[in-house]
Amino acid sequence: MSVIFMVTVVLASAISVVYIKHSSRGIFIELQELEKQRDELNEEWERLLLEQSTWAGLGRVKQQAEISLMMFRPIKVIVVVIRP
Repeated sequence: MSVIFMVTVVLASAISVVYIKHSSRGIFIELQELEKQRDELNEEWERLLLEQSTWAGLGRVKQQAEISLMMFRPIKVIVVVIRP
């Protein structure tokens, strides 16, 4: 009776080890995929920050104000100072 019990316990233990190993491999693969996705998102974020700094640069804003809105820096002749 004890031999059958020991064989059953050993088989159950072996099956548990195989199942746990298989589960841990699946979770590790998922972790690697998520880390890869994180790295890709970080690269895209860095590209977007660079693009934002390019578009928001002072020279770009000045150029767009002059071209699109027909704005210009006033010259001294046009400036009128009103004093109280």
